[in-house]
Amino acid sequence: MRILSRYILREVFSHALIGGALFTFILFMRDLGGILALVVHNSSSLVSVLKIFLFTLPNTFTVTIPMAVLVGILLGLGRLAADSEITAMRASGIGVLSFVRIVLVVAVLGWLVGMANSLYFAPRASAALLRLKASLLTSQASFEIQPRVFYEDFKDYVLYVQNVRAGTGASNWQNIFLANLTDPSSPQIISAEQATVVNDTDATLRMRLRNGVEHETSASQPNQYNISTFGVTDLPLPLSDKDDTRLGRSDAPILALSSSELIARARNSPNSVDGKAALIEFNKRLSYPAACLVLMLVGVPLGMASRRGGKSAGFVLTILLVFVYYFLSIIGVALARQGKVPPFAGVWLSNAVFGICGVFLLRQIATGNAALAYFGTISSWVKTWFAKFEAPAQRSPAVARVKRQGRGRFPLILDDYILREFLTTLGLVLVTFVMLLLVFTFFELIGDIIRNKTPFVTVGEYLINLTPSMIYTITPLSVLLAVLVTFGTMHRTNELTAMKATGISLYRVALPVLVISLLVASSLFAFDELYVPSANRRQEALRSVIKGKPAQTFFRPDQKWMFGKQEAGRPDRIFYYQFFDPDHDRFANVTVFELDPATFTLSRRIFAATAHWEPAVQQWIFESGWVRTFSGDSIKTYAPFEVSTFPEIPEQPQYFKKESLQSQEMSFVQLRRYIRDLSQSGFDTMPLLVQLNRKLAYPLITLVMAVLAIPFALSMGRRGSLAGIAAAIGLAVTYWVTAAMFEAMGNVNMLPAILAAWSPDVLFGLVGSYLLLKTPT
Repeated sequence: MRILSRYILREVFSHALIGGALFTFILFMRDLGGILALVVHNSSSLVSVLKIFLFTLPNTFTVTIPMAVLVGILLGLGRLAADSEITAMRASGIGVLSFVRIVLVVAVLGWLVGMANSLYFAPRASAALLRLKASLLTSQASFEIQPRVFYEDFKDYVLYVQNVRAGTGASNWQNIFLANLTDPSSPQIISAEQATVVNDTDATLRMRLRNGVEHETSASQPNQYNISTFGVTDLPLPLSDKDDTRLGRSDAPILALSSSELIARARNSPNSVDGKAALIEFNKRLSYPAACLVLMLVGVPLGMASRRGGKSAGFVLTILLVFVYYFLSIIGVALARQGKVPPFAGVWLSNAVFGICGVFLLRQIATGNAALAYFGTISSWVKTWFAKFEAPAQRSPAVARVKRQGRGRFPLILDDYILREFLTTLGLVLVTFVMLLLVFTFFELIGDIIRNKTPFVTVGEYLINLTPSMIYTITPLSVLLAVLVTFGTMHRTNELTAMKATGISLYRVALPVLVISLLVASSLFAFDELYVPSANRRQEALRSVIKGKPAQTFFRPDQKWMFGKQEAGRPDRIFYYQFFDPDHDRFANVTVFELDPATFTLSRRIFAATAHWEPAVQQWIFESGWVRTFSGDSIKTYAPFEVSTFPEIPEQPQYFKKESLQSQEMSFVQLRRYIRDLSQSGFDTMPLLVQLNRKLAYPLITLVMAVLAIPFALSMGRRGSLAGIAAAIGLAVTYWVTAAMFEAMGNVNMLPAILAAWSPDVLFGLVGSYLLLKTPT
């Protein structure tokens, strides 16, 4: 019995480890790009990178530990049941409760680890993450200022710099335009020839401006205007408190509270909103680890009832059960927050339901009743469906028939066999990953769905339109895993040895997979070019509906800055307006700053309460305003007006109607045109240039992953598909970290756009090619 116990535990535990690692990577991958972008954007050290990874993982483990226990039980017992080992053990007198006692070891271990993580590690990691985030947002800010870009991350200031030169411990700027927006209706303007900038110790930048001019006026008294010049002056710029980078979940402040603080808050104000929220959070920290136990009660009978479903049925069933569990949990938490049920009852609802169902299923399998027969039927259907695409086991004679068809022909029967195995695994992996991401996206939105009473038809349409971008993102990883599993299995069953014995080279065996990978890469580019952008635009609009936001507009009603067209021999212009109606081509409170391109000093300033475009004369009609011209530090002319035109201003209404489209919402051609259109308007186009090159480089990584996976699959030897999954996770983590780092460095001008986008493909392609050439053929 002890030997059998160790045997069962080894099966369950190994599957749980691999499944937990896979689920953690998939969920963690969503935030990886944002994390690394923040790190590179703030020139952080390797220590900061490691800290962010470590501080982000505990909250992910809260979800994935119960999933790991469940998938370990389903796959481990399912494998034993599929090989009739469960039947043999039960025939020898081992009862259902014996299996429960054995598997309970893994469940209790998961519960203990989950409790330690939920009560101790996760709160401290959330608190540390908040502190680290605040530190990163205020460190090295001077080095992220890009030339010819409006920078709005300072409190009450907008900054524009024409040239930036990095120095040791400081940055040197040339031709600075700085607007103080303490009073947005009459911004104070400072222009200077040069500035030296260093990071201060109190969340500020300290600028030493040289050879500058300061302009100050009042909206209520336009006749008053002050100009002052300076040779050298110091100006501190406080960083704003905006929070636009997600390092953690939206409820991070309450997640950062320790358990004792939650209990104290709940006791001090039990009837308040904060007190209820604290009590709900404390119960969640206890209930989620307990999910390991209740999911074990459900997983044991379902795993034992499996006959022919194999790993495919196990993964699908895991996702389904996890979806139901967390759906019930979120429903219960929402009811508790609304005061309709006590916090304890709401949070523990899903555990209670699954516990009852688990006891019922255990009783059914112990007494031999037919309630679980439906699951065995479903498992068989899943296996039968996948078997339609699999090659029969007796296909090995195909190797012997290869020579009769001729070695130069393509495809051969052998190619058909390899492609069937590869495509079957690829389809299974891709469907599993997409389903997993959709499930947890639904979990993230369920609170908004309930709060805003969003119809489930809208939610379903959103998830359908979200699926294409998920397929586009996950396909390279799926190809990597499919190649590892396919070639690893063929190597373990000596099929590759048989092929080599007939004189077939490894390169020839790999040819069909490489061809299909290249076709998949081409299809991904076409998919992204023709369909994904429109689906992304639609899903963004539906997400706004689910979130309860008003209809999205691309123009802010206040404090909008834009650089005008740059033409040789004409002054540079900066437009500032507090409202623009794109339907009627009308401005409110618009100011035009004209600057001498040689010295970057203000030469003319135009203000109007309103301005509208007159198609008949093809000019802007300015109303209720004034115009001033300057000569150095003195006012040359001043003229108020009721109605006036300035024919020298060439910008037409369409110039101000540029949409802030995201790169993933545009095709390659649209994005290239969009970058060219924005280049003159003071927008930072470097991140868009990186994304433009990524649209070409990312699909090709599918082929690179296939080349890299083949030698790794053969090096796995006979360690099985689980070792292949582990290798896939390691390779995928390495690639995504590398790609995100290069992309983030390109976004902040540390690397050229083409190098930032293509470096991961080149590096991993060279490594894969070298390993493949070193592999015995």
